[in-house]
Amino acid sequence: MSSYYKPLNILLADDDENDRMNFKEALEESKMETSLISVNDGVALMEYLLKDDTELPTLLFLDLNMPRKSGMECLKEIKSIAKLRNIVIAIYSTSSSEKDIEQTFFCGANVYMKKPNDFGKLKELLNKIVTSVNVYSDPPFNIANFLLKV
Repeated sequence: MSSYYKPLNILLADDDENDRMNFKEALEESKMETSLISVNDGVALMEYLLKDDTELPTLLFLDLNMPRKSGMECLKEIKSIAKLRNIVIAIYSTSSSEKDIEQTFFCGANVYMKKPNDFGKLKELLNKIVTSVNVYSDPPFNIANFLLKV
């Protein structure tokens, strides 16, 4: 590997501590070259992203149901700010509601992932998203491919 190689910068916004721990563990076990930072609500997410010295993530996993500021509010805000607009956003939610899926797609999220109850499935989904992050960052976007399943 060249000395210029950097791990994929991932940011997780999720208010559930167990979900954050499982996510971190799944990433570590996957052996993918990643760097993970996590925040526990939408206000903390936006404060982190808007700091002058923040290295923006390549990939943001965004929970929809968070206190203080929801994932949907954050998604809309991120897409309205020029310096944040190109972050690839993976919705990471317990919701499988068609309304949530459609709304996040039309607001600019790149992929939607329902939180799996199974740790093996979580590792598989994270691996799929992280290894193909470029697929999700380039248009044309298609709602048929938006919901990621294993």
